[in-house]
Amino acid sequence: MTVPTRPAEPAAAAPAGKPAAAPAEQPAATPAEQPAATPAYFTLTEEEIVAKFPTRLRGYDLLRSLGSPKYIVAPMVDQSELAWRMLSRRYGAQLCYTPMFHAKMFGDAQQKYFEEQWQTNEADRPLVVQFCANDPAALLAAARRIAGEASAVDLNLGCPQHIARRGRYGSFLMEEWDLVGRLIRTLHEELAVPVTAKIRVFPDVAKTVAYAQMVEAAGAQIITVHGRVREQKGHKTGLADWAQIRAVKEAVRVPVFANGNILYFEDIQRCLDATAADGVMSAETNLYNPALFSGKVLPTWQLAQEYLEICREVPTKSAYIRGHLFKLFRYSLPVHTDLRQRLVEARSVDEFAACVDALQTRLAADAAALTPPFDPDNVQVDEFGYRRYPHWICQPALRFEHDKEHSSSKRLLNEALATPAPADQAPDSSGDAKRPRTTDSS
Repeated sequence: MTVPTRPAEPAAAAPAGKPAAAPAEQPAATPAEQPAATPAYFTLTEEEIVAKFPTRLRGYDLLRSLGSPKYIVAPMVDQSELAWRMLSRRYGAQLCYTPMFHAKMFGDAQQKYFEEQWQTNEADRPLVVQFCANDPAALLAAARRIAGEASAVDLNLGCPQHIARRGRYGSFLMEEWDLVGRLIRTLHEELAVPVTAKIRVFPDVAKTVAYAQMVEAAGAQIITVHGRVREQKGHKTGLADWAQIRAVKEAVRVPVFANGNILYFEDIQRCLDATAADGVMSAETNLYNPALFSGKVLPTWQLAQEYLEICREVPTKSAYIRGHLFKLFRYSLPVHTDLRQRLVEARSVDEFAACVDALQTRLAADAAALTPPFDPDNVQVDEFGYRRYPHWICQPALRFEHDKEHSSSKRLLNEALATPAPADQAPDSSGDAKRPRTTDSS
């Protein structure tokens, strides 16, 4: 696959991000400090693990075997399924993660969950399979089911949703360092493929660094850092902290992927420069613009039609298809409201395709009527630096922070560029004018 190159002159200024010094040219060489006492769950030494799995790749050798990916599709529940991964790879994604799977259900031979959830093919490589878990034995049993088809197995330590709180997994293990260490170490000592981990940050950068070092010491060979704290979700998502990601990068010896604040293609290089990370992962923005990693500005119907053609070849649940189409047409369905119900009622690929064809006809007419015509090489921006795309163009989902004073995140992606809100802009219920905030919250 041809790797897209970054345009020499972007069509419009990307949102202002978090300033940082230039990255080091070489991966950080400062070794993570070994705990004063080796945890009891370290039943093998590193030398014994290497002898047990002499061909299993570690750290930067693993990264190179994956193609040293810079453009990475995040694990997303019910949304990074095989068909979507195939579409994303067409448009520059160099590494994809599966959706997050529930380890206990996935590893249970009596459950239908495995057959319902697991999909891959020979072209779906490199591939990292992600699990949530709180039981090391259940995690190992699940991982062994797919070890022959995975480039690595990832532990989800970042999910902030209420279901993760109820299930005691994801970011709700952030205070249980001993359990997190045992989960990772069990795979590191017993699984034939490498283990990786995806974490969130703490408010205190020193605690984030110590947490990442513990995850590395337990055996994680790549660490993905989502630069938001656990409470940053939904209407409190706010800005991811790239400085925290850089701090982790400088403190560990294994590769680090950065996650958060990616709205446009140009943001990828900005993130790499600010964090010195080895690659950039996108979640939500990939769902609204699966061509993100190509740098191309494309109409929504083109990506929708390509996705449906893949779904004709790869069995895909109608709920997944519907969810993807609603995101692709997020800005057009409020204009053509009658087609929203058709999407809700569609059950087959043919029915979804008929909806997309109807949308294409209308959106093409909207495009033809636009004066002057839309020019992807000359995109205007608003007062916050967000690009003014017409509703039929793939673009990130911009939401709004309604209560800046009381939100847990007060830093806006474009705060440095922001100008006062227009006098005629209606305030929200708190009395403050609405201001946009970043997406990519997964």
